[in-house]
Amino acid sequence: MQPNLMRAAAVTLVLGAALTACSGGQDGLDYQTDYANHRPLRVTGHPSTGSLETVQKVVWRLADGDADGLAALNTEGDDAGPAARAWVRAYGTAARAEVTADFLDEGSVRQEVVLHFSGPRRTQELTVRIAEGDTWGIVLDDPAPRPDTE
Repeated sequence: MQPNLMRAAAVTLVLGAALTACSGGQDGLDYQTDYANHRPLRVTGHPSTGSLETVQKVVWRLADGDADGLAALNTEGDDAGPAARAWVRAYGTAARAEVTADFLDEGSVRQEVVLHFSGPRRTQELTVRIAEGDTWGIVLDDPAPRPDTE
């Protein structure tokens, strides 16, 4: 093999390994793809890394009409399918427009968040928290849309 081709192959191998390490595996790749395919989430307050990622996933699942993906974020262990489908009906279209998340209080293990949907000008409160296995999720109750007060 020619020296230039060997160097190019080595650089490609090193860059590929570095990108794989940075992506965090398939979950990291899925997150990057979701991030690139959706509108940015506007944020106020002080989210933790886990609470921010979880709220972004909630908004993305709503925007995609993915009730199963939303139900998978539930931390309560019960059948979240009906509540997730109700959330998608209530906010699916609105989640494709601009959404602001107000992160209240401190978010090391649990945080209250208020979502403001700009399309229908409605708000929805939710709780994000650490569940079993130290993964973040949400308490998925039936939605209770309220007119936005802003």
